[in-house]
Amino acid sequence: MLVAERYETIVRLVNERGSIRVSELSELCQVTEETIRRDLDRLEQAGRLRRSHGGAVSVKDTQPETPVAEREIMHADEKRRIAEEAVKLIKPNDRILLDASSTAWYMASILPDIPLTVLTNSIKVAIALSNKEKIEVISTGGILASRSLSYVGPLAERSLETYHVNKLFLSCKGVHLERGVSESNELQARIKHKMLGIAEQVILLADSSKFGVQAFTHVGDLSEVDAIITDRRLSQEAAALLAERSISVTMV
Repeated sequence: MLVAERYETIVRLVNERGSIRVSELSELCQVTEETIRRDLDRLEQAGRLRRSHGGAVSVKDTQPETPVAEREIMHADEKRRIAEEAVKLIKPNDRILLDASSTAWYMASILPDIPLTVLTNSIKVAIALSNKEKIEVISTGGILASRSLSYVGPLAERSLETYHVNKLFLSCKGVHLERGVSESNELQARIKHKMLGIAEQVILLADSSKFGVQAFTHVGDLSEVDAIITDRRLSQEAAALLAERSISVTMV
């Protein structure tokens, strides 16, 4: 393998997996670990990946989270259909938790005005529910993440610990069959991890583009997810593998 080919192989593997170790790259590229370390140094200098302890991570997944205005128009039709299906799972007097995803905002916009308690770390979700008189809205507070208009950080995390909800509806950056649910940055991953711990039922809202993706920071294992709502582009193979793990999959 020529040096240029090896560089492209390394970058492709890092981007596909989110992160990879030097030892694994050495084996896959059939060169020494020292050679791989030099390759990673050069590729980092070129801005094509970022070095980590013992390996490298994708620069695609370590960039700041996508602004909320951009997320609202990415796969918008799929997200609306997923939101409509998710709303069907909500019953009067439920206590639900909505994250700061654009899909959760779509849910909030179409929720009927029925007796509910909605806990959220999203400013946009809270505003969407503000004119619905029968819905009690509780905001976590915390540090404002301006790109997502969400609350994160220690205060938001401690606030979540004081509540218990029937159903959690959350989205993510990546869903990987082996590596679980992941997010683009640590603050978002930490608060979503806390959300998993306070819910009786976890419903993951993820369009098919997120499957097979391992983003930078781990949120939780798929064993913590009870149901997934996605679009019809999800492969039958992936759906079957999820069913084998007793995860209900609805494709809309």
